Amino acid sequence: MKGNEFHNMTDVELAEKLKELKSELFNLRFRHASGQLENPVSIRTCKRNIARVNTEIRARELKAKA
Repeated sequence: MKGNEFHNMTDVELAEKLKELKSELFNLRFRHASGQLENPVSIRTCKRNIARVNTEIRARELKAKA
């Protein structure tokens, strides 16, 4: 997903998406360790999406304080 797609989500949706992405990352790591992961780049993509969500959450926190 792109950053602007996260920008349009509500706070509740962002929290749910973060939970979903962390679960997906866990499953990807597990499949990679067992040798069943076909595309190892998907781990990097998932990590980047987690970072995008965390960045958006933090930006909203800073905006609320200002």
